[in-house]
Amino acid sequence: MQRSAIAVGAVVAVAGAAAVAFTLPSLAGTEETGGSKASSTPGGLSPELLAAMKRDLGLDSEQAATRLARSEWAGGVSATLAAQTGEDFAGAWLASDGTTLKVAVTDSDAASAVKAAGAVPVLVKRSEAELDALKTKLDSAAAEVDGLTGWYVDVPTNKVVVVAQPGEKSEALAVARRAGVATEALTVKISDAQPKPLFDVRGADPYFINIGGGQARCSIGFSVTTGFVTAGHCGEEGTATTGFNNEAQGTVEFSVFPGNADMGFVAVNDDWTPRPVVNDFEGNELPVAGNTEAPVGAAICRSGSTTGTFCGTILAKNQTVQYPEGTVTGLTRTDVCAEGGDSGGPWLSGDQAQGVTSGGSGDCTAGGETFFQPLNEILAAQNLTLVTTEGEGGAEAPPASAPPAEEGEEASACDALPVQRDGTINRAGQAQAQPNGGAYRARAGTHTACLDAPDGADFDLVLQKANNRGQFKTVAQSTGTGDKTLSFTGRSGTYRYVVVATAGTGAYSLGFNVQ
Repeated sequence: MQRSAIAVGAVVAVAGAAAVAFTLPSLAGTEETGGSKASSTPGGLSPELLAAMKRDLGLDSEQAATRLARSEWAGGVSATLAAQTGEDFAGAWLASDGTTLKVAVTDSDAASAVKAAGAVPVLVKRSEAELDALKTKLDSAAAEVDGLTGWYVDVPTNKVVVVAQPGEKSEALAVARRAGVATEALTVKISDAQPKPLFDVRGADPYFINIGGGQARCSIGFSVTTGFVTAGHCGEEGTATTGFNNEAQGTVEFSVFPGNADMGFVAVNDDWTPRPVVNDFEGNELPVAGNTEAPVGAAICRSGSTTGTFCGTILAKNQTVQYPEGTVTGLTRTDVCAEGGDSGGPWLSGDQAQGVTSGGSGDCTAGGETFFQPLNEILAAQNLTLVTTEGEGGAEAPPASAPPAEEGEEASACDALPVQRDGTINRAGQAQAQPNGGAYRARAGTHTACLDAPDGADFDLVLQKANNRGQFKTVAQSTGTGDKTLSFTGRSGTYRYVVVATAGTGAYSLGFNVQ
């Protein structure tokens, strides 16, 4: 159904260890070893990565290349559809064939937009925002409850899943009831897995930190322009790090663990040069070309200093995991194995960076599951720039949804953005929220918007984000006369644009997207 625009008020307040395969920085003035090898594989992908996908996923080179290309396309399309369908969006995932993108929505009009984008619509009862709200209730009610090891939103079933140990199903149901989660919106999964951070204090490889009076080792995740990202449990803020050669390397400038993430950032000194590669520990360097986020169901690989390179599938996002050290929210669950010594290292979908290893259960002999911290959340939290082989990452955006200008009609610069919304404000001092009087879910990334205002009018453009209490706070705005542009990089959450008629009235056009 099409929602009418609503007034939201004339005055908008201004808000105010050791881990994995890693990007091994080269020492300034030293000769690099293990250079990247030329590849003749489909799509120019790393032959080592394709070999791991063949072993773990049973895919030949052509199938692997096709699946990875489709995953990158799906990541861009699903992000745009989330903005385009607004409050009707209920999540996206790749089907078991690894190539069919399914997008859940709560309204038939939104389903038409999904079809137009080349995806398969699935009509469901609950939006992603509603599911995330239920999970947030569990974050408060289930934290530190014995017998429960995690909970997450499962978009294919349109439910929230609670993971409980054997014999604890009744406790899981009781906790859900106390949290206000209806039984019809809940699935209890029984598992005897005991997640833990994959942290090794035995020392020896690739960078070192001092923890609790001893020395621990972790691995670099991905290079950023001023250092590298890694797991938050790999050192508190202010901790000095030394490199693989026992030379001074840098300082932990940012660290979150436990809590709403397991993420860290190390700023390196001038002796170290961040490079856009991942070491596979077999003399090869896997390229990092960008950071387009892969959807649920996508193939993914990680590399670790303990176990090497293993591949699997993304099973769920935004999972809360109960570690012995405390609860961590916002992790991505996979069926890839890992072991102690793999924490902090990188995850790749093809050549697109995805995240850094947090923890898991099982091992690479019997199998297991592993959680990673999404990379884009770290980049957004600290305004960091990923170092890539192409200078910038991201899949090409899908075609703009706005129709082309009629012959003789002048096209607006805002028309180039894929999500288009129009509105009319008939009285100065009024405001309208977009899209369609509501809001939209967005992953971590950059919000870009353009407002084509009426001639002679002064319309302001405001971007707001909802907090945990559902209250919207302004995070960016563009004011003054004329048309407006806006760009803001932020973490995942619920956002809306507000168009404010400071002076004058008339019709406006708003174009926007998230990448």
